[in-house]
Amino acid sequence: MHEMSLTESLVALIESEGAKQGFSRVRTVKLAVGALGHVDPEAMRFCFDAVARGTIVEGAQLAVSIVPGTAWCLDCARTVGVSERGAACPECGRYRLQVNGGEDLRLEELEVD
Repeated sequence: MHEMSLTESLVALIESEGAKQGFSRVRTVKLAVGALGHVDPEAMRFCFDAVARGTIVEGAQLAVSIVPGTAWCLDCARTVGVSERGAACPECGRYRLQVNGGEDLRLEELEVD
C-alpha cells in the first residue's frame, strides 16, 4: 500500500513547515486527490490517523477532495472528462486520449494553531 509512504511524506512535510513557520498544532489538512492518480482516499484516511500519532498533526481532520480526470482527445480536438485510463472519448467514442488532469496529489491548505 503506497498510501502509507505518501502519508508519511505528507506528515513529514507538514512537520517541517511547522518548524519553519512556528505553528505547533494542525487542525485540518486539505488534500486534492486526482481521480486518475492511483491513490485511494480511504486508504489515505486510514494511514493518516496512524502516521499522525505523536506529531503536530495528531487529531487533525483530513479533508480530501477528488479532482476529476480530464484528457485531450486527438480526434475531437477537445478536452473531455474521463473516469479511468484507457476509456473511450465520451464525445466520439475513439480511444486516442492524452490524460492532462486528475493525476495529482496536492496539499491544498492547512488550518493551524
